[in-house]
Amino acid sequence: MSFPGRAANLAWHHIDAQNQVVGRLSTHVASLLRGKHKPTYHPNTDCGDAIVITNAAGVRFTGKKWDKQLYRWHTGYPGGLRQRTAKEQLQLQPTKILRHSILGMLRATNLRHRHMEKRLFIYPGAEHPHAKELNGKAPLPPVPRARSGKFHFGLYPHNEVVEDDDEEEPMLTMEEWEAQR
Repeated sequence: MSFPGRAANLAWHHIDAQNQVVGRLSTHVASLLRGKHKPTYHPNTDCGDAIVITNAAGVRFTGKKWDKQLYRWHTGYPGGLRQRTAKEQLQLQPTKILRHSILGMLRATNLRHRHMEKRLFIYPGAEHPHAKELNGKAPLPPVPRARSGKFHFGLYPHNEVVEDDDEEEPMLTMEEWEAQR
């Protein structure tokens, strides 16, 4: 089943990756790329959003993954298996660490190759050419260490409160959430 308003429903998200853990950030971005946060989500249709990730050179790993995480590829020639540690990969190609992690969390289907990979923009520094598409939006708040409370995970602007019909607590801002921790 296709959704005719997909192009009108495309949103742009800006994520600052400075000092964020690679795995937690990647799961959040993969979910936004697939469009699982939308009520029009279908697993076999393209309903995800465009993601702009800046400061990819400032990501971090937990534990000893900087020395133990290996990135491997084959050149196509006999004996052409090559590998780099995460520390070497960060120096040579900092955007490939996030791209490899995010795309590894998506199914390798035509939907991923034709649509989702084209909507993922990763830059090693703070500069990017997508200011017009983002319309001056502030970056989404960092992904928290523990998923608890009423944190919105990028679905709403982090300084607004979502109105519910139920008399529940309002959604917390990032500063309030960190203060309660």
